[in-house]
Amino acid sequence: MKYRIEHDRENCIACGSCWSICPEFWEQGEDGKSLLKNNKNNKLVIEEKDLECNKSAAESCPVNVIHIIEEDSENKLI
Repeated sequence: MKYRIEHDRENCIACGSCWSICPEFWEQGEDGKSLLKNNKNNKLVIEEKDLECNKSAAESCPVNVIHIIEEDSENKLI
């Protein structure tokens, strides 16, 4: 199964929890806000093997700006 990560970067408060929990996918931008690595549009499709790391990052976000959606069903996990 594939999942889509959507990041509402505009409302990110730059707390750093996502990049400390899942540094393979998240990093701090020059403005202090989180960025999905190697991504320009704040959306990324991931494989099942990468779900747990990103799910933990999303669950740690105090302002809930990281969303994970099942690609096939459009079911929102977070």
